[in-house]
Amino acid sequence: MIQEVVGQLPPESTQQAVGYPSLFLLVALGALVPVVPTGALVSSAAVVAFHQTDPFALLVVFGVASSAAFLGDICLYWLGQRGVRSKNGSKWLRAISDRAAPERLAQAQEKLDEHGAVVLVLSRLVPAGRIPVMLACLLSRMPMRRFARGDVPACLAWAATYQLIGILGGSLFPEPWQGVVAAVGLTLLISAAPAVWRRARARFSR
Repeated sequence: MIQEVVGQLPPESTQQAVGYPSLFLLVALGALVPVVPTGALVSSAAVVAFHQTDPFALLVVFGVASSAAFLGDICLYWLGQRGVRSKNGSKWLRAISDRAAPERLAQAQEKLDEHGAVVLVLSRLVPAGRIPVMLACLLSRMPMRRFARGDVPACLAWAATYQLIGILGGSLFPEPWQGVVAAVGLTLLISAAPAVWRRARARFSR
């Protein structure tokens, strides 16, 4: 059944015309609303691009994903800054704060004091690490320009990492849908690993 559906897929030009804008919008939205599995989206797009004949398809996926992630981060940081400056805060600042556990925020603030904006790169690569570090930057009143300088390499490294996962999935399986399933499964496993580890550690430390 899946193979029949794959066989009926539109040509590459149509896939690209629809896929690239969709990838950009979904990744940017995922940066603003951190519930969309953006890593899985990038890996899936890389699998599809890997199986296309266009030699620049992977490069385009990388550019679209990294620029969308950067735009989403900048918009979310700008909205957070407005909340920090406001006496009553804002819903965006509260949303960011609600997603940053106190212990993760404390760790992020400590690392930010030690390493500065460089910690933004690691925050993008560590699952659930982006929001605590962003909140730490907001609370420390880091200027937008400094945040943007640190976020550029962070988004590039993030896009490259998840694209490599997709390329790996695409190279291991002959059919694109098989690589997509493998890449999505791996990215979700990576995302869930820290939470599982914290729960297991808390259980054994009792």
